[in-house]
Amino acid sequence: MTYDTALELPPLYESLTWLTPLSEERAAHLVAFLSDPAPAEVLDMGCGWGELLLRVLTSAPQARGRGVDSASASIDRARQQALTRGLLNRATFELMPGVEAQDRPADAVICIGASQIWGPPVEDAQPLDYAAALRALRALVLPGGRLVYGEAIWSATPHPAATAPLAGRDDEYLTADALREQIRAAGFEVVEDDVASVQEWDVFEAGYRGRFTRWLEAHDAHHPAAKQVRRQYEDQRAAYEEGYRGVLGMAYFCLRG
Repeated sequence: MTYDTALELPPLYESLTWLTPLSEERAAHLVAFLSDPAPAEVLDMGCGWGELLLRVLTSAPQARGRGVDSASASIDRARQQALTRGLLNRATFELMPGVEAQDRPADAVICIGASQIWGPPVEDAQPLDYAAALRALRALVLPGGRLVYGEAIWSATPHPAATAPLAGRDDEYLTADALREQIRAAGFEVVEDDVASVQEWDVFEAGYRGRFTRWLEAHDAHHPAAKQVRRQYEDQRAAYEEGYRGVLGMAYFCLRG
């Protein structure tokens, strides 16, 4: 199926708080881990629109934060939110590839769903290079510092219906146990870890599809692009509900350097 890439859909932040399957309860737990004891510097690699970083800065009022992302719309949103919350004097958001932001380690680091920064381009459909990401992150976490590392995993044995909407390969991701081994090999102490629940995934996927719903609600049913948007909604629903639901997972690790 070929789609019109010029079609402007509503931004994801209008229906998603996080660009990852993450509940408010889990987010609060991650924020507490990063902010107590209070850090001096917080770094978010692949920060998106900066929600988790801004919450850490709210929780740790003496800390300064730096978010890095390669998407200009996300950085614009992050800066706007920092201004709205009165955090612009302590939060800096930089538009750049993550590999260009490795000159300033921090005592609290966030990297969720951004390991591809240190691996092959996503469009190459290669396995995720967790090891390269963890080596780079180890250098970004000051001695004794903390890292919240979240990344995609296989929660169940992959099958063709699950892999087809993704990269189409069984080796794209690791299991949580295999990832934990790589984390320890990189020199991190695993304080605790958990995986996103199916309920967290359901909320995330519903929010992800919400941009299609909002577009359809804002446009006439006979709009030339309406059929395409309805098709995109249905393709995304089927990919998840009939494909990778319960197979593609997200693991969250609280680590010490």
